[in-house]
Amino acid sequence: MIGTSQSIVLASPNNFRYAISFGGLMKPSERIDRRYSDDEGRVVPWTDAEARLAATELAWVVTVRPDGRPHATPMVPVFHDGKVYFHTGSKEVKYANIQANPQVLVLAGDTAWQQGLDVAVEGTAVPVTDDALLRKLAELYRDRWDGRWQLDIKDGAIVSELPDSEVVAFEVTPNRAFSHSKGDPFSQTNYRL
Repeated sequence: MIGTSQSIVLASPNNFRYAISFGGLMKPSERIDRRYSDDEGRVVPWTDAEARLAATELAWVVTVRPDGRPHATPMVPVFHDGKVYFHTGSKEVKYANIQANPQVLVLAGDTAWQQGLDVAVEGTAVPVTDDALLRKLAELYRDRWDGRWQLDIKDGAIVSELPDSEVVAFEVTPNRAFSHSKGDPFSQTNYRL
């Protein structure tokens, strides 16, 4: 995030936009993909994609099974400090898949064709064990929907009510992302993070 520092945006010949500040190159870069965009389509700023992720009540996480088959499941995400968080039980398929291959795809959007913004984030799912961060996530989950997402934290872990199963929070730092702006005009923006 650029924050409060002064910055300018430069466009390169390959249509990536780079934010430059007095501290050096800032990420992300943003580029419209003309193959999937109307002529009038414009770059969707990463801040808009972040806002979509933050407002998402339900997203999909896609993992890869050890035999290479994909696995997709809905989950309730939290977007905090530029990262996507979710939790799962240690007996669930996505947990086993992440243990074998931590590369995931997080999808946020809806099924509307003429409006909205869909965002796809690629990254690595890493278990969260920091007690302070887990407590912050528990606070953020309490604010989701009607407050039914209650997480209790103790000694750097989520307290599990599931028999013989842990509940593990995962952090996904985006390393690549795409947004699809739907309606008139349509556009796809690619982000390098």
